[in-house]
Amino acid sequence: MNSLKIGDKVIYPNQGLGVIEAIREESHNGELFTVFHLRIIANDTLVTVSSSTATEIGIRRPVSEGSIKKVFQFMRNGAVDVTTDWKGRYKEHLNLMKSGTLIDMALVLKSLYYLSLSKPLSFREKKMMEKARELIVSEISEASDEPCSRIEQKVEGTLSRCFKAVKSRVAA
Repeated sequence: MNSLKIGDKVIYPNQGLGVIEAIREESHNGELFTVFHLRIIANDTLVTVSSSTATEIGIRRPVSEGSIKKVFQFMRNGAVDVTTDWKGRYKEHLNLMKSGTLIDMALVLKSLYYLSLSKPLSFREKKMMEKARELIVSEISEASDEPCSRIEQKVEGTLSRCFKAVKSRVAA
């Protein structure tokens, strides 16, 4: 995280894409810390993060083109293991969202999408699925320099093709 500079774009887990607006030396309880001031793009929130905890929190640079391909390959693969216990599933998904990795968020989106084909999702799971989709779309859009609307179509198309057989069984 020491190589970050003002203007760099980073991913803040469960919040999304942010831009470093300032890097300052700040004193807390007599100790000097380097602090990043991040502007979260989705909601225009300013967040301050100590450089010493940035890695621990999971702040990272947006993914590369190669990682984007891996995410779409993962979403194309039909294998999904969904826990039937709502509470356990929600907790598992929450932990995956907090990790902030694109693959973990894709796993949440994919499993909730799959589940939504066979039954209505709870309010919380529906919100989590929307959040996972939003975070994936915004990061891939930033990394690939393609508009969010195009990435959203790609994600939806990939998931739809992946679970085409499930959709036809549910519709019957």
